[in-house]
Amino acid sequence: MAIEAVIWDFGGVFTTSPFEAFRRYETQAGLPKDFIRTVNATDPDTNAWAKFERAEIDAAAFDGLFLEEATRLGHAVRGAEVLPLLYGDLRPRVTDALKACKVRFKVGCITNNVPTGHGPGMAQSAQKALAVGEIMALFDAVIESSKAGVRKPDPRIYQMMCELLGVAPEACIYLDDLGINCKPAAALGMKAIKVSSEDQLLSDLAEATGLAF
Repeated sequence: MAIEAVIWDFGGVFTTSPFEAFRRYETQAGLPKDFIRTVNATDPDTNAWAKFERAEIDAAAFDGLFLEEATRLGHAVRGAEVLPLLYGDLRPRVTDALKACKVRFKVGCITNNVPTGHGPGMAQSAQKALAVGEIMALFDAVIESSKAGVRKPDPRIYQMMCELLGVAPEACIYLDDLGINCKPAAALGMKAIKVSSEDQLLSDLAEATGLAF
């Protein structure tokens, strides 16, 4: 089936990966490598992170619940210390690729986010929020987990996007920096691209779309 839509994750795709910031924090704090990701991966559907991304709890509750979960795993880390690590730097070349895709395809964004910071990208400053807002305005449809009450990798959120765009999953490309989020997209029939770097993203997307970036 011909490609009709390109669906994008936001963090780690349009911005540098928060995992880089996690690793820097872990090194500075003397924590084991990937400790924050381990906390987030423990009870992934019911933990503090999942509840916050579905807006079932506020920032204060997340702070305390994350601390409880981290402490159980051996290190007392507050949720409030983790949240500032989420906001990466924007990747202008990826925004340019989005603009090129928009000329030929429908474009959508599915982002797992939390009700904190400024706007969908959870920016730390109003200035960065403005830049993120300009990117978000390019999409034909945006689904934020904190507003939809459902988060990736729940297959429903991908189906919701297909309905909004009026396309079949088989006619979609999906980009995300997490393999766990790419799997349900692929299972639905989308061509999933796992993003590991900016250059790899652009190369794989060019091959999948036939466009030059």
